[in-house]
Amino acid sequence: MEGLQTAVVVMVLLRVFSGLAELTVAGLILKFNNVEKALVLNAILAVTGPAVLILSVTIGVYVLADSLSFWKIALIFTGVLLILIGVKS
Repeated sequence: MEGLQTAVVVMVLLRVFSGLAELTVAGLILKFNNVEKALVLNAILAVTGPAVLILSVTIGVYVLADSLSFWKIALIFTGVLLILIGVKS
């Protein structure tokens, strides 16, 4: 079995960062016990979530770029765009 690929490690670290950010914000919301502050913290998370998704997909596509056609890459990024549009509040 081969060692972990660098791209996979980076993608995992991005997801760990995202998860830790979510847990940290949850703790801060509990600590502040204030709806206005909770909304501000949630707004910050609304930026980090899509950013982590875009970065993770970009890293994966970059690694696979040699084996994917232009149209498949375009299709992947179109799918990500549709996800972001679909979950936009």
